[in-house]
Amino acid sequence: MAAETEPAGAAASGLAGEMEVEAYRRLFPLAFLERHLGESVRPDARRLSEARPTTVALGAVSSAHGSALIRLGDTAMLASVKLEVMSPPAESPDEGSVAVEFHMPPICSPLVRPGRPADLAPVISKALEDVLISSGMLDLKELCLISGKASWLAYLDIYCLNADGSLFDAALIAAVAAFTHLEIPLVSVGDDGRVFTVGGNEGKPKFELVNREKRKLIPGDIPFSLTCALHKDSILADPTSEEESTIETYVTVVVDSSDRIVSIQKLGGAVISMAAIKECVSLAKERRRKLREILTDSVEVMEVDQTD
Repeated sequence: MAAETEPAGAAASGLAGEMEVEAYRRLFPLAFLERHLGESVRPDARRLSEARPTTVALGAVSSAHGSALIRLGDTAMLASVKLEVMSPPAESPDEGSVAVEFHMPPICSPLVRPGRPADLAPVISKALEDVLISSGMLDLKELCLISGKASWLAYLDIYCLNADGSLFDAALIAAVAAFTHLEIPLVSVGDDGRVFTVGGNEGKPKFELVNREKRKLIPGDIPFSLTCALHKDSILADPTSEEESTIETYVTVVVDSSDRIVSIQKLGGAVISMAAIKECVSLAKERRRKLREILTDSVEVMEVDQTD
């Protein structure tokens, strides 16, 4: 009888211990984090400089001209690009346009309330648009159809399906992946001069084509980012939402495919040293190389699937 009660007692003791740890984690989040940082490890067992596993799946939205579903740890983003023909503005008659909107529905986080837009959404939307243009990834002249008459307006919508930290980083990966998958459709000019898209399975088009074949957008320098949380002497790459809620200082570094710095943004906290900024830049460059490999692999997987 005694032998039977020993395992049960051990299990109960283990459960009680887990409950105590979880209670301590919730009641004293900073002390809980610092105990881990003292051992150079994080609550999810990652090394301080280690980003979470990342996956990219291209072509997630069949109705879009380009799309991607990405996961960064438990953070998930769905991006879609849809093209519409527009009249270019008079000041840039040979360029198209890009409109970016980042969505945070209530399903993505308990912090987002139904009926109230998330405060962070327009900030990320603007930051994404700035990076996509300033990095040189998108050449707006490539979106021109007929100079002064017709060009493409690319609507990029990114939906946060689950918010568990590093939202800008994940959104940028999704945006880059969606534009990588983007296929520019055929367009024709009607008798009335109106420019319209042509479906791919209609045989010989009735009107002359403006572009002779569907094509991929040729990206320039592709940007990727890494957000780091800074606490005392520790730098945590790719923080989770738990770490973000505990640490006050963040630095987001964006670098392009040539390792040039596109932007550095610091949010909150005290003044940080130049050495810390240099370390964040170094981590961002290393992360950029890994993300480029992940994106390249996803393109190869898509091409294999299309040939099967």
